[in-house]
Amino acid sequence: MSLHFTRLSPALGAIVSGIDLAQPLDSARQQALSAALLQHQVLFFRNQDLNPQQQRDFAAWFGDLHIHPLYPKIEDTPQIMVLDTALNDLRDNAIWHTDVTFIDTPPLGSVLVARQLPEYGGDTLWASGTAAYAALSPRLQQLLDGLTATHDFTKSFPLERFGHTPEALANYEATRRSTPPVNHPVIRTHPVSGDKALFVSDGFTTRINELPPAESDALLAFLFAHFAKPEFSVRWRWQPGDIAFWDNRVTQHYAVDDYRPAHRIMHRATILGDKPF
Repeated sequence: MSLHFTRLSPALGAIVSGIDLAQPLDSARQQALSAALLQHQVLFFRNQDLNPQQQRDFAAWFGDLHIHPLYPKIEDTPQIMVLDTALNDLRDNAIWHTDVTFIDTPPLGSVLVARQLPEYGGDTLWASGTAAYAALSPRLQQLLDGLTATHDFTKSFPLERFGHTPEALANYEATRRSTPPVNHPVIRTHPVSGDKALFVSDGFTTRINELPPAESDALLAFLFAHFAKPEFSVRWRWQPGDIAFWDNRVTQHYAVDDYRPAHRIMHRATILGDKPF
């Protein structure tokens, strides 16, 4: 079957048909999906049936995989992170964020598989950083270009939620030592397309380094609200067998936490990227 892409919104998002992700990928389809990811920023696949090892192998076609320092993993496949409401406090996902920007080389992308879903609710939204940047005035674009911002994992992963046992506390403190705050450009250039994108998020960005605290707080509050405008986003209602694959370099996402006490399980493979510029 040939690949077919159905666009979902002007800003980003497309449904991909004509592929079974449980089957080994070939270079032609890998290149086609890479090109589609560049164009649409988030790709959705329906009616898929991948085990964790197949999910890992699919994601690994696009780069080396990250192992999250805090979230639980599949025991024999640690590249697959488990997002399970019965195991984790997932409030850090119910905020606009870009994954793992608290490291020097934030992820290229992520592959998310729905394992168990609530009867209703639990949608995920993605927003385009390139669309958000393009909608800013030229004067504000000029101001932001060249600024840097601090990204800190403790903003979304505070000690009081992730250090509740001696073992968890030791792991948290080790992560803190190995993952100090890092600086990234406020406006990122996509390494392939050359497009500029807004690269701050409410999940991990704590301040704009070149501004006084009051000005930084005010500007970040504006940028966070600007990024979340519906015009820049697409909303996905999950179904069993769904997979999402997104370009983490130029998007944010928000997992809507509206389904409690229902149980939701997602598995994520995270593809390492390069240093933002």
